[in-house]
Amino acid sequence: MVVLAVTWMAKAGREAEVAALFSKLTEESRKEPGCSVYQVHKHRTEPRRFFIYEQYQDDAALEAHRTTPHFMQYAKKDLPKIADRIEGHLFEPLG
Repeated sequence: MVVLAVTWMAKAGREAEVAALFSKLTEESRKEPGCSVYQVHKHRTEPRRFFIYEQYQDDAALEAHRTTPHFMQYAKKDLPKIADRIEGHLFEPLG
């Protein structure tokens, strides 16, 4: 299993658009055979901050996710116009 934790910051006034894109990305990503969890969170006190928790069966499943049409459209093309990717970290379970 591999986990990806990513933080995005919406540009001022673009929070609703970012949330809408994440909704589309979530719906499609959850259909991928190697995706176990895809959950987007909105910060409680910083409405521009979004945190995505993704869990994939293995590295191959994560790489497959990164080549899907929905990822290329929403995460690579559309999101960067209205938000900034602040950080992204890969994790694996202990034991």
